[in-house]
Amino acid sequence: MRTWLRHHQYAFLVALRRLKVQPFSSLSNLLVIALTLAVPVLGASILLAAQPVVREIPTSPEMTVFMKQNSTLEQAQAFSQAVGKEFQTELAQIRLVSKEQALKQLQSNPSWTDALGALPSNPLPHAIVLTLHETPDLVTRADSLAKTLQGREGVDSVLLDSEWVQRLAAILSFIRIGLWILMAGVGVVVIATVFNTVRLQALNQREEIAVARLVGATEAFVRRPFLYMGALTGLTASALACGLALLALTPLNKALSSLAQSYGVQLTLRLPEFSLLLTAAILVAILGALAARWSVTRSTQY
Repeated sequence: MRTWLRHHQYAFLVALRRLKVQPFSSLSNLLVIALTLAVPVLGASILLAAQPVVREIPTSPEMTVFMKQNSTLEQAQAFSQAVGKEFQTELAQIRLVSKEQALKQLQSNPSWTDALGALPSNPLPHAIVLTLHETPDLVTRADSLAKTLQGREGVDSVLLDSEWVQRLAAILSFIRIGLWILMAGVGVVVIATVFNTVRLQALNQREEIAVARLVGATEAFVRRPFLYMGALTGLTASALACGLALLALTPLNKALSSLAQSYGVQLTLRLPEFSLLLTAAILVAILGALAARWSVTRSTQY
């Protein structure tokens, strides 16, 4: 056990010494990886900030059925009762808004008073507001019901008020997929950078590695310092990426604050939880170690 610990301690110290020998090259590689890692960290921060706002949006879509202009109130009431009976298992509430009620609501708004006063008659149709029960397939059922009612006699148009919620959900889904693709690209950058760094180190120390093999050094002993160097590069770059992302959040939050206040919401960008960041850093370190192993194996086969 002591021998095993001494070997790993030796490999760790050798890895640190090799990183210090070429500080400019090591710092350049760290900055490249850190800047690449900071992008998905910021993307995750934006996604985390948007999710509470989305959760506060009511998910039960309201559907408004506008009757044709020549429809009478009795026809609208009959249509409302028929829809209520036919789709009673799907509807949580059904409400009829007559054209007279709608006109009074508009007339109560000073912005519409003059415009409505110039009209010879009431231009508004009777409307039926439907609220659906919340179910997992809510969006699909709402679309299906809207298409069904659109073809009914006496219906002029159907407005599904949840369309903008669906668009927002689609945007968030697009961001999630984009983050996964971005993380895959980050993995490629980490592998390429560490692979090239370790390859140069191995080529510079080919003679030293050859002598070590002649005196009985195993392949694991030869590779171990390079593995530590790849893992240290990944961990250090991850910590640096979190620092860069934290610095970037300050001006972003200032710009976002004024935008969010104009919409009456509170949005604050913050870094993901420490456990997630730590897990990501460990994964990057493992990826760096694997890239280093691959590189040193290919570069020292002679």
